[in-house]
Amino acid sequence: MSTEYYEQNAQDFFEGTVDVDMSELYERFLPLVPEGGSILDAGCGSGRDALAFKKQGYKVTAFDASKTLCKLASELLGQTVDCMRFNEMSRQGEFDAVWACASLLHVPRTELPDSISALIGSLKPGGVMYCSFKLGDTECERDGRFFTDMTDSSFRSLMGNVNPEAEVETWNTKDQRPDRDESWLNALVRL
Repeated sequence: MSTEYYEQNAQDFFEGTVDVDMSELYERFLPLVPEGGSILDAGCGSGRDALAFKKQGYKVTAFDASKTLCKLASELLGQTVDCMRFNEMSRQGEFDAVWACASLLHVPRTELPDSISALIGSLKPGGVMYCSFKLGDTECERDGRFFTDMTDSSFRSLMGNVNPEAEVETWNTKDQRPDRDESWLNALVRL
């Protein structure tokens, strides 16, 4: 289970991700969020992105499934980060945007529709969700973590089942960490 991996490796994960420059992704996402709007960082990890949004004047709510990462992210953000899973999101119509960067990829493919539905349900009408997955079509465990990879077509098919009315935009990027040679599928889902 990925949560156990993050509990055991929280400090290393935090240190390895907290300073990664994600500004290229922010530049595509933030123009779709009202100025000063509310963003849910779903599976926030180190809290890096939530902090970047908070510094730019957005109202940020964050959660993660790892208790230890929640503690580290809470300290970074100076606010409470809730410990929960995607399918436990019960807030409805509350956020202008959802940011799920490299987090939904730990959900098994059969559970993704419910997790994405819960996140989309937390959006206000006209809201937007960003999410990312490792590019590919496998579902497997790698180095103690579970991954569901996605391609453009598999993600569009998934979204067609979850919310056929949503507008979906996808693009590929390379990993921003210097020691990684991986490709990512990025997606913006607009309601």
